[in-house]
Amino acid sequence: MGKAASDQDQEITLQQALRSCDIDEKIIQDMIRRLSGAEILEDKDSEKAHRSLEKFLKKTIRVASGITLYSDKPKIVALIGPTGVGKTTTLAKIAAKFVLEKGVSAALITADTYRISAVEQLKTYSDILGLPIEIVYSPEALQQAIEKHSDKQLILIDTAGRSQYNEFQMKELMGLLKANKDIEKHLVLSSTTKHRDAEEILNRFMPCEPERVIFTKTDETSSLGLIMNLLYKKKIALSYVTNGQSVPDDITPASYQKLVEMLLR
Repeated sequence: MGKAASDQDQEITLQQALRSCDIDEKIIQDMIRRLSGAEILEDKDSEKAHRSLEKFLKKTIRVASGITLYSDKPKIVALIGPTGVGKTTTLAKIAAKFVLEKGVSAALITADTYRISAVEQLKTYSDILGLPIEIVYSPEALQQAIEKHSDKQLILIDTAGRSQYNEFQMKELMGLLKANKDIEKHLVLSSTTKHRDAEEILNRFMPCEPERVIFTKTDETSSLGLIMNLLYKKKIALSYVTNGQSVPDDITPASYQKLVEMLLR
């Protein structure tokens, strides 16, 4: 009987678990309204708690499982975002997943000419994967590179990290992305970013019209509430999460089940 009481004392409810990972209180209150009292007070490790959270997420957050290729033309994807969030490594992970695991034909383009190390890093990955790489300095050069590799199934574009406070850099990025209307933009954010800063980054990058968001460095924080707080009732969808530096292993296409596991880990 003493052991049973001890186990109950250690039980963490779904509601407590979400509060402990810094989920915004308004989201928790919305969840309480949508779920029954029994569901919100379930042990966080129970199957019922996981199902309840997944049901709530499906109603309030958009998830796009990775990148979906076209059957009749190349899929063009650009990674955009602030400095230091891991865009180049993330792009290499995506490329490696498609090339090594799915046999997809791909090409890499880098517009990150501000950092020599970024170009060299991507060149190294292109050599390892046997992929062509183009270095571009203008929207016109970007369009030419895209046309050059129109026979590929996937074209991945790396862009320079931009400060959301630098208007010139943001306008330059917008001009680059207008080179081709078919570019699908994925905003890359670090999971270690403070919520207020992440909200501002998202708002500042919205003129670039990102359709997806990738969260990196999920292994570097014990609280992943930022993901839920930032995407709650937003049109932008979660596409990938990354959890380390290893290429291509440490990246996972987003799913509701994966998000539940991360929030309740």
